[in-house]
Amino acid sequence: MADAPKDVAGVRHLGWMVRRRGADGRIPVRTLDRGASSSAAAAEPTGYPGGSYDTSLLVKYEHHVARHIWFGEERGPKKELKVAGHGLKLTSRVPLALPPQMESWLSRSGLASLQRTSLNKIDTNLVSAFVERWHLETSSFHMPFGEMSITLDDVACLLHLPIRGIFWSPQDVTEELAVELAVDYLGVSQGQAQSHVRSCRGSYYKLEWLYDIFVHHRAASSWAYATRAYLLMLVGSTIFADKTFTLVEARYLLLFRDLDGCSGYSWGAPALVTLYRYLGDASMYSCKQLGGYPTLLQCWTHEYFPIVGKRGENWNPAGNCGLPRAMRWSYRQGVLKVDDLRPILDELTPIDVIWRPFKDHRAWRVFDEICLYRGCLKWGETVVPYLPDLTSVRV
Repeated sequence: MADAPKDVAGVRHLGWMVRRRGADGRIPVRTLDRGASSSAAAAEPTGYPGGSYDTSLLVKYEHHVARHIWFGEERGPKKELKVAGHGLKLTSRVPLALPPQMESWLSRSGLASLQRTSLNKIDTNLVSAFVERWHLETSSFHMPFGEMSITLDDVACLLHLPIRGIFWSPQDVTEELAVELAVDYLGVSQGQAQSHVRSCRGSYYKLEWLYDIFVHHRAASSWAYATRAYLLMLVGSTIFADKTFTLVEARYLLLFRDLDGCSGYSWGAPALVTLYRYLGDASMYSCKQLGGYPTLLQCWTHEYFPIVGKRGENWNPAGNCGLPRAMRWSYRQGVLKVDDLRPILDELTPIDVIWRPFKDHRAWRVFDEICLYRGCLKWGETVVPYLPDLTSVRV
């Protein structure tokens, strides 16, 4: 990884400190300058070779993938993560048009844009290279010139999800309750629900099962059941995708009990918290998969880093008719692997970044001052820092 600045966002030695390998390829033990006293040596933080030596903030750095990469230890034979992308499946599962009864609920829910925003494929090498720079204590990517993060404004512009509204998160449910919820709100029989939840080995529903329920109830004109199954499949394939790649947590069905009431939710914040959480998991050396919505991460990199990766464009932003900005991008297979992308990221400077990528999108998404909030965001049991004041944060 590249040598990070000594002062990042006001915190000294937050990123990678300057360390050079010797002729034998090993990292030499850091020694004091000639003439330094032994008392100074005792007072100097030990830290990690190739990383932060003030360990009071990056408390998880011992397990971070960057520490292992510094010593040539990769996650495994494949350096890229396994990424949960459902774009191709959604292409076949999202109809060109829904019945008016369902369309009304969908449009008012604030989730309609998710039907069309997913990339058909994900550049796993590009995504993995950025994940290696993520730190969960700061909720940010540590770049050579400082820190950057995906913000609520990015979510609003890329996905057109509401970032204001009710911030209510459903609690975990047992397998028994998952069965009851499926009977009450998805219109399946008790036996069918029990058999399905048992096959999932936990409080989950399979995305394919939800799609089949949607198709069945749509044909039977059972609009409420069909809409709940469809919405749960939609969020389970996008903003709430997990690392199983096939399941969605049953507790999310609670969000759609009242189809009229779910229109008041702030969907953008939970989407961001979920992605932050999975980025934190994936930044650990032992993790080999990334959950959350990878389209959000990849499209964010395309907007801000035009020289990184291979961007495919579907339109001219000036003529996009107010569609979510994620729909601007399409998958283009590149030749760069994680090894190739690391030095490119190492050499980035501020002039390589588009700092205001959405200035031509403000007619459709005005900047909301709520995006300047600093503190923590909570969704379920997950609490993540959001634009924290790094001079005072201790996680």
